[in-house]
Amino acid sequence: MLRPLLLLLALPAPAGPAAERVSVTVLATTDTHGNLLPYDYFTKQAAPRGLAAIATLVESVRRETKNTLLVDCGDTIQGSPLASVYELERREGRTRDPEPMMLAMNALGYDAMAVGNHEYNFGLEALQAARASARFPWLSANTETGGAVPPFAPYLVKTVAGVKLAVIGLTTPVIPQWEKPEHIRGLSWLDPVTAVRRALAALEAERPDVILVAVHGGLGRDPETGVAGPNESPGENPVWSLAETFPQLTAIVFGHTHKREPGRRVNGVLLVQPRNWAAELARIDVAFEREPGGRFKVASATSQLLPVTAETPPDPRIAALARPYHEATERSLDTPVAESGVDLSGARGRFEDNALVDAIHEVQLHYAQAQVSFASLFQTQVRVARGRVTRRELAALYIYENELYAVEGDGRMVRDALENATRYYQTCPEAPCSHGPLVDRGVPGFNFDTAQGVAYAIDLRQPVGKRVVDLRYHGAPLRDDQPLRIAVNNYRAAGSAGYTMFRGAKVVWRSNREIRELLADYWAGKRLPEKPDGNWRLLPEGVVDTLVREESGAR
Repeated sequence: MLRPLLLLLALPAPAGPAAERVSVTVLATTDTHGNLLPYDYFTKQAAPRGLAAIATLVESVRRETKNTLLVDCGDTIQGSPLASVYELERREGRTRDPEPMMLAMNALGYDAMAVGNHEYNFGLEALQAARASARFPWLSANTETGGAVPPFAPYLVKTVAGVKLAVIGLTTPVIPQWEKPEHIRGLSWLDPVTAVRRALAALEAERPDVILVAVHGGLGRDPETGVAGPNESPGENPVWSLAETFPQLTAIVFGHTHKREPGRRVNGVLLVQPRNWAAELARIDVAFEREPGGRFKVASATSQLLPVTAETPPDPRIAALARPYHEATERSLDTPVAESGVDLSGARGRFEDNALVDAIHEVQLHYAQAQVSFASLFQTQVRVARGRVTRRELAALYIYENELYAVEGDGRMVRDALENATRYYQTCPEAPCSHGPLVDRGVPGFNFDTAQGVAYAIDLRQPVGKRVVDLRYHGAPLRDDQPLRIAVNNYRAAGSAGYTMFRGAKVVWRSNREIRELLADYWAGKRLPEKPDGNWRLLPEGVVDTLVREESGAR
């Protein structure tokens, strides 16, 4: 009788109930910058970006799963001609329509938005008007408003498919370095690590099953080495530090730096950044298992970036909402402003002096009443045809909503700024520099500033820091102690992109309007420069031809 008993003991135990599994999909955008339609206002052509196209991607995911959360990481209401035209009309009382990006995001069903630094560019009154248009909270756990505006919610808590999710919102804390004091009066920003620690303590009462962070701030480290870059502003890009400090976070979705990150783990935390201008939708799929006590625990988290392509159709609902704003923008941009006696091109504008960049310098020198001006060519593809010049063509010269500053400086500041600009090029040890690569692709072209008001050459045979030669002011060698009033945009004045020599310089004048508007005002009824004055050049002779060949091959 022992054998049946042994057989019984050998049988496997009955299986318990399978653990309940649930998945939630977090969708995110960032740095949409007023891009509502898949359209480039500067070229008047279709472009793979815009919330109307993002809406198509969102709805595709929602058809797959109803368990979704949709968030944005800020820099939303500023950055496109559509946003600028709307704000001008609102400010002048010509429209009472709601802010267009908020209107579209309401229709899309956004759950929350982290506040970006560019939300402040139009001032607190404009920020509050846009915020009032939103049917979702603006989040920023590290912004202390001090009564200047109603405080932002530090986090969102929402239950999706039985899972309680918390999303902490953060804003880059270095806004005072960039923004006009009157645009942020009464506001201050906590260190993001301190703000997250405070938010986590407050969330203990909520007992969320998962905690995510939506940050308007970048990685802050080289993604491969984890080493901070030499030109990082302290605290500006806190994402890596947050992941190192708070391993209990499941994921951080972030923006601000306009660099894509499909998914990287730091200290176990998943880090994701979609492309700017509503060109990509981040998708984070989080799987959960229910624990015996009824709580859910994270089983896995994966991410991918869903791109807007030329084949992505705009959502008809969002396109219809955008139509009146779009039409107003087109009317404004088609307004004739100036004349050009010749065809002008920016194609070689980062390799030799250029008439279009000189047009920017002339405006900056005039309004800032400066002796020296710094400016860059944002788009080498910019073109101006002979004949009538519209607001659209001038706007294409200056695609960012920067403002003009005049700072007190000296010759040493000018030399140091020019040396920083030359980081755009690689060193060519020997003439004739007939072989590349000669462009450092790690330095964005729009960070190559040229100067007007001085004459100089850049010798690529020399190492970085010693490339600026024959630097002259009024025909004589420029002395380091020569006092100068220097025209720069607000981001250069804050020391961005390695231009730290301007940081802390006394600001003696600020424009109250964007440089793009100053261009239209100054050149109204005038003729643009037909050729550059040739105040700077590259050495050795023939290197420009090498650079042009390299650029043609890179396209």
